[in-house]
Amino acid sequence: MLRARTFPLPIRYFAALWLALLASVMLAGQAHARPAERKALYGDENIEVELFIDPAPVKGTQMLALRFTPKSPEWHGYWSNPGDAGQGMRLTLDLPPGWEAGDPLYPVPQRLTISGLMNHIYEGQYVVLVPVKLPAGADGARAPPITGHVEYLACTDQICVPQDALLASRPGGDFARWRASVAPLLDARSRFAIAGATLRLAIPLPSGVGLRDAHVFVGEKRITQSADVDFAAPQVFRRTGDLLVVEIPLKSLPALPAGVAAPPFAPPMQVTGILAFGDGAGVRFAAVPGAVPTGGEVIAGPQTPPIPPWWTLVLGALLGGVLLNIMPCVFPILSLKALSLARAGESEAKARAEGLAYTAGVMLACIALGGVMLALRAAGEQVGWAFQLQEPGVVVALLVLAAAIAANLAGLFELPSISVGLGGERAGAFATGLLAAFVATPCTGPFMAAALGAALLLPTAPALLLFAVLGLGLALPFLLLGFVPPLRRMLPKPGAWMERFRRLMAVPMGLTALALVWLTVQLGGRPFALVALVLVIGVLIALWVVGRLQQAGKLAWPAFGLVAAPFLAFALIALPNVYEAKGGETKQSIHSPRAFSREALAQARASGRPVFLWFTADWCVTCKVNETTAIERASVRDAFEQAGVITMVGDWTVRDEAITAFLTEQGAAGVPLYLWYAPGASAPEQLPQVLTPELLETRAQASRAAPGTLPPAASAAG
Repeated sequence: MLRARTFPLPIRYFAALWLALLASVMLAGQAHARPAERKALYGDENIEVELFIDPAPVKGTQMLALRFTPKSPEWHGYWSNPGDAGQGMRLTLDLPPGWEAGDPLYPVPQRLTISGLMNHIYEGQYVVLVPVKLPAGADGARAPPITGHVEYLACTDQICVPQDALLASRPGGDFARWRASVAPLLDARSRFAIAGATLRLAIPLPSGVGLRDAHVFVGEKRITQSADVDFAAPQVFRRTGDLLVVEIPLKSLPALPAGVAAPPFAPPMQVTGILAFGDGAGVRFAAVPGAVPTGGEVIAGPQTPPIPPWWTLVLGALLGGVLLNIMPCVFPILSLKALSLARAGESEAKARAEGLAYTAGVMLACIALGGVMLALRAAGEQVGWAFQLQEPGVVVALLVLAAAIAANLAGLFELPSISVGLGGERAGAFATGLLAAFVATPCTGPFMAAALGAALLLPTAPALLLFAVLGLGLALPFLLLGFVPPLRRMLPKPGAWMERFRRLMAVPMGLTALALVWLTVQLGGRPFALVALVLVIGVLIALWVVGRLQQAGKLAWPAFGLVAAPFLAFALIALPNVYEAKGGETKQSIHSPRAFSREALAQARASGRPVFLWFTADWCVTCKVNETTAIERASVRDAFEQAGVITMVGDWTVRDEAITAFLTEQGAAGVPLYLWYAPGASAPEQLPQVLTPELLETRAQASRAAPGTLPPAASAAG
């Protein structure tokens, strides 16, 4: 059961909590004191504790029980791992020689969230069992009284106080019921793996077990050197047969000051915890490192968007692929290939062969890119659609390729078999399809968002099918031209104008190359972009030499290698040395947005003001169009200021695991993503991928009129 509360004086609660933790340091010294010297410093006035011993022990094991009873309902105790705040029980027992106490056994805890921090608590009376292993020949039924000392924390919603008590066992108690209340241990071995900023668990659990209110209480806090378990973050549950896969976000620790060494840390050899089913039921598990499968049916996760119907995903991928053809880096390629079918003497068989070859190239590229993305995610990498454009080396290669295509369209040189212009060979059509798909991936249209987001949640086979449908949509216009003669007859008649049109198409492709130059600056800095430009100039000089030799009827391509090789060698050496990693900068905007982080988002939402959060990337064409036409408008800025809207932006130009994980939670495979958090709303509204100023102004006006929204004058407090 999850219980969330909002309190008028949270500082009072946390101040009392830290005072209680400070006081507990004094209690820690009693663990080393002799039994006769111990005394209770604080008592158990708020949560009374009693120690019972089982009068009918199991052979070889004696069971003890600590029963905690709050004096009134507002007091609560804590599980062994208290969560983001609190303190677990510290127990010292005076056992006969040879007796060995095991780990305490707890019932399934409850969740209490205060100001975004989650605590693992017990409300009402609860019992913790302590198994004690007996030496050979010992008779637990004739055991002497067991004494000891226990310290723990008792809290209400407003205050926490330390508690402690001297223990003396007595027989009695309802051990049968207490044993039944403890979460049983799974016999089958569980596995865990770290995937980027996510802890992934594979827990064997029969498919017939219901999960009404599933939650995993993780026994460990620190999982990696730099990350803790994010206890308050939503957990995602997937079912793969009789295996339950749980994804639990991790949160990065604050960076240490310069010169301060990180304390030694040993990665956990196992991850333990309790899987709660709901209504107090659950099981304990102990997971060891191992493979955790990907995919599976999502069965639980409060912020995991539902997967739309299959037919809508297929239709969205198909329409999205069709729309990609109008993008400036794809349209020149498609238009010239289309006009190639209109030239004189084109046979039906040849037109169909070219259409099929182009389609095969496009679909193969989309499936390959999708497959690589899914494989990287399965290996623990936090990547999304168009991930290749977050790699500086790939962008440099695309820059060289775009410049070479522009030079080819401008007539600087000719390709003998692979042509993006007027050539018609099947090999050229196939290669052109590969190229068109690769350069189109930065653009996601309004129909593609749901399909690509669902591909991250679906099993591998249907996910790859969606990528194949996306490729089919991208190739569909050219495929129809190849198979429908009336469409080809609608194309202009061949003539000298086609060569002029080809040279004209060098302009948008050249602009694409210039955009890639700008992107190299954003990814790696100006020196990095300068070295990339030197490489491009060298390749263009080599292609110019090739063109001159072609005009003279001489063997041309060996000369290309001789001219381009020095520039390529220089780039391979210089590019890694001048690369400057980017990240963390706030995007320039008339809204002066805050940089995205989960903590910043939580603070913004807690202010009671509306929040507009958008995710963008410098290589995303749709993002830049939306920013120019909708977000960066004076009317939108004025509406946001009047409504006190907090703006926040996540820059995904370079790989950012925190942003990727957040996008995945929202069901998005890439950017753009636009979220509107209305004041007091439990979940964001996901806005369309095609924005208008009116849409944003309407949201701001509605939030301004909503009761409880802070006025603009309160903006300084946010």
